[in-house]
Amino acid sequence: MTSPHSIDVEYDLVFAGGGTAACIIASRLATAFPDLQILVLESGPTTKDKMDHIQPGHYITHLAPGSKTAQFYTSKASEHVAGRSVVVPSGRCIGGGSSINFMLYNRPSGSDFDDWETEFGNPGWSAKEMIPMLQKAETYELDPQKPTHGADGPLKVSYGGEVLDIGMNFLELGPKLEKDRPYREEGNGLDLASINVFFRMPKWISSDARRSDVAHHYIYNKTWKNLSVLDGCLVRRVVIENDVATGVEYLFNNQIHESAPQDIRTVKARKMVVVSAGTMGSPLILERSGVGKKEVLERAGIPVVAELPGVGENYQDHTFLVTPYIADPKTTTLDTLFRGEPEVWARAQEAWEKDGTGRLGSNGVDSAIKMRPRPDELPELGPDFVEYWNNTLANKPDKPLFWLSALPGIPADQSALPPLNFMCSGCILGYPASRGYLHISSSDPYAAPDFDAGYLSNPADVVALRWGYKKGRELLRRMSAFRGPLGPANPQFSPESPAAIIETVPAPLDAPKIVYSAEDDKAIDAHVRQIVETTWHSLGTCAMKPREQGGVVDSKLNVYGIRNLKVADLSIPPSNVNCNTYSAAIAVGEKAAMIIAEELGKAL
Repeated sequence: MTSPHSIDVEYDLVFAGGGTAACIIASRLATAFPDLQILVLESGPTTKDKMDHIQPGHYITHLAPGSKTAQFYTSKASEHVAGRSVVVPSGRCIGGGSSINFMLYNRPSGSDFDDWETEFGNPGWSAKEMIPMLQKAETYELDPQKPTHGADGPLKVSYGGEVLDIGMNFLELGPKLEKDRPYREEGNGLDLASINVFFRMPKWISSDARRSDVAHHYIYNKTWKNLSVLDGCLVRRVVIENDVATGVEYLFNNQIHESAPQDIRTVKARKMVVVSAGTMGSPLILERSGVGKKEVLERAGIPVVAELPGVGENYQDHTFLVTPYIADPKTTTLDTLFRGEPEVWARAQEAWEKDGTGRLGSNGVDSAIKMRPRPDELPELGPDFVEYWNNTLANKPDKPLFWLSALPGIPADQSALPPLNFMCSGCILGYPASRGYLHISSSDPYAAPDFDAGYLSNPADVVALRWGYKKGRELLRRMSAFRGPLGPANPQFSPESPAAIIETVPAPLDAPKIVYSAEDDKAIDAHVRQIVETTWHSLGTCAMKPREQGGVVDSKLNVYGIRNLKVADLSIPPSNVNCNTYSAAIAVGEKAAMIIAEELGKAL
C-alpha cells in the first residue's frame, strides 16, 4: 500500500481540519509569511476543479446517501422530536461547508457579534470589529459601495443565474398581506432596518453563476510554495507535552483513500496547532487529545491532560421547519433536479455552460423576510413564550425570531412522493433556546460520537415554529402557484376544525386568516416535533467564553491550559447568530487570521 501524500515530519503551523475557517486562515498567513511552512490536514476529499463544487445547482447532491463530501452525525432518539433520531450533516471536504452549502447570503444581526464581546467577555469581537472581516472577504457585485458590504474580496455575491417565479411572487405578495412589513432592497445590513422587511435573497454565487467557496477563491487560485492543503488526512489527536501542543497524530482516511495504510503518523508543529475541524469535529479532536470533561475522557479510556468540562457542550443549530404544498405544474421549481431527472439535468447543464443561466446557476431561494413579532402580535405566541422572549430578544430589536421564505421545491429525497411540483414554507429559527452536546464515544477517530442535538427540548422553540407555520401558511396559500397542501406532510387537524380547510386554488388576498383553536395548536406542535430538521448550522461546542462559565477558548482563541493550541471555526461562538452560518465562519476565519498574524509579528 502506498501513501496518498508525502508529508514532512515538521511544519511551523499545523491545521487539524481544512474547512471554511482553516482555508481562510491558512491562505492569509501563507501570503503574509512566505517563510512559514504551513500544513492543513483535511479528512474529506479534494474539491479542486470539480463541477459538484463549482456549479451551484449541485448543492443537493452532497446530502445524498453515500456522499463523501459530508459527514453525517446521528443524534440520539428523543421524545422532543417524536422519538426520532435527527441526522445532522457537516461539510467534510476541502473548503468544508463553503464547498457544499446552499449558498444563501444571509448575514447576522450586529448585536450577535456584540453579544460575544459584552455578554461573554471577548474584547475585539463586537460588530464594529467583525463587520470589516465580512467586508474583507467579499465582493458584493449587486452594489459594492453599499454600507457594511465589500468591494474587492475574493468571494462574490450576486442573485445567481436564475430567478424563479415562486420567490418573486412571495416578494410581491408579502408586503401586501403583512402591511407593516414592507419591501426593501437590503435585508442583510446587520442592523434594525433589515428586520421585518421582505427582500431579494442574494447568494454566495458570482454573477457568472459560480459557487463562491473558500477552496477555489482562497487556496486553489494560487500557487503555493509554503502551504500544503492535503485531503483524506484524519487527525486522531493533538500531541500535548507538558501542557504545550507540539504536533498532531493522523492517519489516512480509509473512506477517502481506501487502499491507504492505516498506521498512525505524527507531524510536529514548531509554532502552533490550530484545530479547525468544525463544530462537530473540533471537540472530538480535543477530547481524543485529553482535553475535555473528565467523565467523558475516562469513559473513553483517555488520560486527562486538561479538564475543560465545556468541550462538546453548548451545541446549537437553527431548527428548520419545511412545510410542503403542491404547486401549479406550469410553475418552474427545482423538484425535477432534486429527483435527478436526466433530461432536465442535461438541459440545465447546457444552459449553464452556455451563459450561466438556468436552474443549475442558482439555489432557487430568491426572497425572504427576517420576521420579528410586533408587540401586538406577541399574544398570538401565548404565555409560554414570554419568558424566553423577555430573556433573549425583547431588548434587542435587530434580532428576528426567524427567517421565512417560499422554497421552490422539496429539498430532500422525493422517492416516496408523486412526481409533482412543490413549494414549501421554510422557517428557520434564529435563536433556538434548546441546547445539545457532542462527545467522543471512544478513542477511535472513526467511531460515531455520543450526540444529542437537543432539538425542541425547550418548549419555546415549538411555540416559535408554530407561529412560523401559521405565518408561512397564510402567505403561501395566497400565492399564484398554490394548489393545496401536501396532506401527510402538514399538521393533521380535526376534520371539524376550520384549520382543516383543503384549498386547491389560491385564496384571495383579502381572505380571512385562519383561526386556530387550542386543539389546532396541539396538532401543529405535534407536526413540528415530527418534521423539524437541521439547517446544517451547527455551532458552539468549543465556546469562546470564560473558563469558569464552561468556556473552551479565550478571546485570542487559545485553548485554556494548553500553550500553542488554538481553535478557530464555528465551534467557538458562545451564542447563536441569525444567519446562514457561512457568513459567521468567514468572519471567524478572517478574525483568527488577524489574531495569529499579530502573534507572529505582523498586522494583516
